[in-house]
Amino acid sequence: MGVGLRERWGAQPWWARWVLAAYLTGFVEGTGSHIADLVRGGVHVYASIPEVCVQVFFVGLVVLDPLTAVLVSGVRRQGVWLASAVMVSDVGANWWSNRHWLRDDPGQLLPLVPLTVFGLFVVAFAVPLHRAVVRTAPAVPSA
Repeated sequence: MGVGLRERWGAQPWWARWVLAAYLTGFVEGTGSHIADLVRGGVHVYASIPEVCVQVFFVGLVVLDPLTAVLVSGVRRQGVWLASAVMVSDVGANWWSNRHWLRDDPGQLLPLVPLTVFGLFVVAFAVPLHRAVVRTAPAVPSA
């Protein structure tokens, strides 16, 4: 039998537990935000964005955000890397789809600040958190 969830969290250094908790909080909030968007506007809620691939990505975050939260809550190294990939993509897609505000009304970009700060946080801690998670991972028995 594998190591339990409590043991995986307990094996982490204090700073890694805080970072994992912040990751988890951010991705649960992101899940709620994207679900609320879809409830309000349906599958075409992002139709104002001209790029279809960005629209599909934002709808896909309804699956990617909770998947990331589950992997992070399980203290899985895959969760750390998925978190980084999702946040780089999410921040990039948000800035790209709102780029017209840079010229028209830069004040409209203020709502992107929390997302950008969280994205930078996730990316900044990706390597040290991955090392901590791998260092404390249970040994895999050889066959």
